[in-house]
Amino acid sequence: MARMTFDSPLAAYQYATAQLGFVADDAQRRAVDALQACHQALHQGRSPILGVYLWGPVGRGKTWLMDQFYLSLRVPARRQHFHHFMGWVHQRSFQLTGTHDPLQALARELAQEVRVLCFDELFVNDIGDAIILGRLFQVMFEEGVVMVCTSNQPPEQLYAGGFNRERFLPGIAAIKQHLQVVAVDGGEDHRLHPGVGVQRYWVDQPDALAAVFNQLSEGQAVRHGEVSVGHRCIVAVQASDTVLWCRYADLCEQPLAAMDFMLLCDRFKAILLGEVPNLSAQKRPGRIARGTEDGVQRVAAGDRELPELSVHDDSVRRFIALVDECYDRKVPLFIEAKVPLESLYTEGYLEFPFRRTLSRLQEMQLQRFGV
Repeated sequence: MARMTFDSPLAAYQYATAQLGFVADDAQRRAVDALQACHQALHQGRSPILGVYLWGPVGRGKTWLMDQFYLSLRVPARRQHFHHFMGWVHQRSFQLTGTHDPLQALARELAQEVRVLCFDELFVNDIGDAIILGRLFQVMFEEGVVMVCTSNQPPEQLYAGGFNRERFLPGIAAIKQHLQVVAVDGGEDHRLHPGVGVQRYWVDQPDALAAVFNQLSEGQAVRHGEVSVGHRCIVAVQASDTVLWCRYADLCEQPLAAMDFMLLCDRFKAILLGEVPNLSAQKRPGRIARGTEDGVQRVAAGDRELPELSVHDDSVRRFIALVDECYDRKVPLFIEAKVPLESLYTEGYLEFPFRRTLSRLQEMQLQRFGV
């Protein structure tokens, strides 16, 4: 079915609430009003223009609202998941090595390409990203790029407790100056509204994924062992042209990054993940970091306590990135695990970001996902 297009985010929202059964709430309406004001200012050629920062708990409709804004734009724009955006930033920064002020050059390139940058799930937990964004946001706005984004946190809580957080504070100040911050919390997770269910998660049923793989790969050549993805090889239980079946240890406990999961979703229409353990574990005592240096600028860091990661948290970061990519690209993720979905991760350093992961996995259990 062809996607309906609308000439503004307000028109899309009004149609969804009147004709598609969307449940309206005041928080969403405030977000729509902010997006509509930005949309009108862009198409009337005004300058400067206030962007929009939508934040709130998972499932409140932030991504859908931003997407309606993006789809109705008639000016050059780019829409990316935050993982994709940072992947591009790191790649382009490397290519600009030797350039005087590469972040300024990158921001100018971006401003020449797009008027509006929309990205989903702004979440900063990496010191490298924090240092880059602390300046990049400033120069982007100076170059006239209008930003619209979603996040589960208000700006002042981004990278809270992170190392050298003071390097990121200018970025937070720039967000508050150039974006209208709107809390989107209507009190309920809209992803969990009733719908026709379809099982994509099994507990302690090792044979479940074999049946799913056979059904989805019917008529296709099937292979076992290593599958090449980009410059990496991933060990698969089985793989066909459109379906990948892996064990958790072979996908999430390997040195893979968000970019690798992007490539997986480019190539496969469904991903099966088996033997997922209980990911909850007690936090381990934080280590002490000394003598921190940041590029050419030495930082008087002293002793800094590293995060209290649990034994599974490195692999859980990859699992979160995999779920985010599958969700964003509408690639069904079929999982066989040792514990029920609600018990998959209840203790560890990543409890906050995993709330979004849980909500997304719950929506994946509905037939409407991927349609």
